[in-house]
Amino acid sequence: MKIVVGQGSCGIATGAKKTAAEFEKQLKANNLDTELTITGCVGTCYLEPIVDVYEDNGDLTRYVKVQPDKVEKIVEEHIKGGKPVEEYAITEEDKGFVANQQRVVLRNCGVINPENIDEYLAVDGYKALEKVLTSMKPEQVIEEMKASGLRGRGGAGFPTWFKWNAAKASPGNEKYMVCNADEGDPGAFMDRSVLEGDPHSVLEGMAIAGYAMGAHQGVIYCRAEYPLAIKRLEIAMAQAREKGYLGKNLFGSGFDFDIYIKAGAGAFVCGEETALIASLEGERGMPRLKPPFPAAKGFWQKPTDINNVETLANVPWIIYNGGAAFSKFGTEKSPGTKVFALAGKIKKGGLVEVPMGMTINEIIYGIGGGIRNDKQFKAVQMGGPSGGCIPASLGETQVTYEDITKTGAIVGSGGMIVMDEDTCMVDMARYFLNFTRDESCGKCNYCRIGTKRLLEILTRITEGEGRDGDIELLQELATKVMQGSLCGLGQTAPNPVLSTIRHFRNEYEDHIYNHKCTAHSCKALIEFSINDKCKGCTLCARNCPVGAITGSVKQMHVIDKEKCIKCGKCLDNCKFGAIDKI
Repeated sequence: MKIVVGQGSCGIATGAKKTAAEFEKQLKANNLDTELTITGCVGTCYLEPIVDVYEDNGDLTRYVKVQPDKVEKIVEEHIKGGKPVEEYAITEEDKGFVANQQRVVLRNCGVINPENIDEYLAVDGYKALEKVLTSMKPEQVIEEMKASGLRGRGGAGFPTWFKWNAAKASPGNEKYMVCNADEGDPGAFMDRSVLEGDPHSVLEGMAIAGYAMGAHQGVIYCRAEYPLAIKRLEIAMAQAREKGYLGKNLFGSGFDFDIYIKAGAGAFVCGEETALIASLEGERGMPRLKPPFPAAKGFWQKPTDINNVETLANVPWIIYNGGAAFSKFGTEKSPGTKVFALAGKIKKGGLVEVPMGMTINEIIYGIGGGIRNDKQFKAVQMGGPSGGCIPASLGETQVTYEDITKTGAIVGSGGMIVMDEDTCMVDMARYFLNFTRDESCGKCNYCRIGTKRLLEILTRITEGEGRDGDIELLQELATKVMQGSLCGLGQTAPNPVLSTIRHFRNEYEDHIYNHKCTAHSCKALIEFSINDKCKGCTLCARNCPVGAITGSVKQMHVIDKEKCIKCGKCLDNCKFGAIDKI
């Protein structure tokens, strides 16, 4: 019997380390030699901490939301008594969260111990690298990738094989393979979970890419805000070197390849490949003009290929199973699977991996369980600050690069922030513009100043000070920022503005002309009042932080509009539906 405690960042944040410590304590107290180990996140973040108990015959019982107070009963009844504790086990409905997925990138996440290379080898780890080094030429590897149709999963969707081939064709003996692990989109955590749960798949993918393009040095540019990912990468690299999967003369082929990590300083713009290269070289992370492209002149002016974590994690599976097997998933133009991070107003938040071509509704309702508190689905933001808002009316849109682009959004790296009826779309655009304004490197006037001006207008509108012509001004300025910016940050920064105007223009008009927030979200445009359902229980008055509510016991209360700070405490505490938010 084996006990496995999920210890990705999400599990640790909800108390998994304390849960594991309690298991260790209980096993010791009962003199049990049951193996206790760890794994990464299986994707059901909303159920953490997760504990898997494997029987000797391989049968699995998955326990969810296991806080330390549940451990003793699991040990007593299941580990000692052999009878699973059904009340703590995952439900059939929640099992569908993973069962309804097609897992390629996440195939090992939540299954193996990411800090034990032997568990990766047990699931055919490094077999793909052995295959290419012992039986394939670089050209054959590239052709296999071409057959798979894998497109870059970092956001651009550029054919992976083409980038490898371009770097291979560039002259020179010194070339670099770079993994972009600078995941910075708000609400995105796909790369982090892969690095924490299956780091060897990324290392193996990098080595295969290095062989295909002729690079002997790999670099992982990982944001410093991912300390657990960096720690597990370092452990994995040390183990791979010890086993001979990194270093000199891999598999006796004469091919040398090694990797080191560079921790980024948290600049979102360094997700852009030329800014990333500048940061690697010790310079300020700012983009440069292309061409020349990194495949010709990249890191230290040498041919360089840059792929993100998810792209590289696909590579070993593709090489081992064949490009044709991968291309069977998805659609003709968008083959394969894609990992999405479900966040926001959704019942089942976490990671999902599905074939490209599924609809937005199938992902949100079929896997994510729908909208929290059964509220109305309003929109989903895809592509992070570089993407756009897709309204619920377009929920049957297939998730492909082509179809999502038609909506005014992009697939991006895979963040899906779900919004319900209480979300103000103008304020959502303001939120993302605030992010891109802060993250602009300042090199381009249009990006540096244009995003600031866009934010100022959006802020004015959400504060009830919108003016006639503001919508047209936003559209004109957004277009100029897109056209005049050097890199992808500025070129896509206006997407949230343009997509919300396109699909939710009525909300902008209500803010500007009627001084109303359709979603009752913008503080400056809402007010609270007490209706005749008030029983005089005094709960609202007792919870008001500024004493804006007055009234006698069992008498109708009143809100002083001048004192009210619109915090909503009265609404949250009223049990009789006596508070109106208008």
